Amino acid sequence: MDVTAVVLAYGEQPYLYEVVDRILASTGVDVRVVVVDNGCTSPSLTGLRDRPGVTLLEPGTNTGFTGGCNLGAAATDTDYLAFINSDALVEPEALAELAKVAARPEVGIASASLRLAETPELLNSAGNPVHVLGLSWAGHLGEPAADFPAEAPIASASGAAIVLRREVWDTLGGFTEQFFAYCEDADLSLRSWQRGWDVVYVPSAVVLHHYEFGRNPAKYYLLERNRLVMVLSLYEPRTLLLLAPALLAFEVAMCAVAAAAGWLPAKLRGYRWLLRERRWLADHRRTVQRARRRSDRELSHLLTARFAQSVLPLPRGGGLLNSAMAGYWSLTRRAL
Repeated sequence: MDVTAVVLAYGEQPYLYEVVDRILASTGVDVRVVVVDNGCTSPSLTGLRDRPGVTLLEPGTNTGFTGGCNLGAAATDTDYLAFINSDALVEPEALAELAKVAARPEVGIASASLRLAETPELLNSAGNPVHVLGLSWAGHLGEPAADFPAEAPIASASGAAIVLRREVWDTLGGFTEQFFAYCEDADLSLRSWQRGWDVVYVPSAVVLHHYEFGRNPAKYYLLERNRLVMVLSLYEPRTLLLLAPALLAFEVAMCAVAAAAGWLPAKLRGYRWLLRERRWLADHRRTVQRARRRSDRELSHLLTARFAQSVLPLPRGGGLLNSAMAGYWSLTRRAL
């Protein structure tokens, strides 16, 4: 199998050369690497320019995660595409294991068993849950990988280490470039499900991830904006109507949280972007809805109505909120 792995380089990249070395040392596949320089400040990328098996793309600007991945994918024509984070170290057989699963005609995206690099027996993600209100998080973070030994369908792959067939990538149109960063893996995964392709967790594809979950106002802006883009473009009209009370209540709550935490300007900036890009959003929604082959009713089992409090801590009474939302979603699913 011929696989091209796309790796993005932005800012300081202490693991980049090791990431590239590990990919090139993969067994069971013929692999090449495309590195996209999105503004790497360290180390120097000079050593990659003439390296066999490596193509260095230098767009001259930060194209974002989505733009960089799309650019890297367009620079090659292999039958399989891998997207590997610049801090994710593949084990020798990981890409081959992912490609074998991605080769199945019913599979759209194969997602690795992401492990915490410092404690490889623990998971970073075994696939990411997607909340009905659009949030997503690292699934089973910190839990023993041994507890998840079986291949399984998942709501969303983690974009840190995935493989797709070129056919799937081209049909889906790659990542939604307007996202820039964050939520793009959940969006791609749900669009894959809608088109009739499953998203699958592959436990034998081990990737060690130097996972770091930082928060800053720009990240809040992108997370909240992209969450709303995803919800507004992916759901059918009936689903949006049924969920409208919960969605509106959650927006009010998120504005209150943002105000208390000091990132309300970032939240409001997201609303302004949605208003400014409303024509693009309407066109994008029409494109997504025309392409779907599975209904929201068929896919509703993939979504969760409960927040994982170990990952997303809730305020006092959070258990009641989880229970109320679970009941609301149960009724909504029956009405779809």
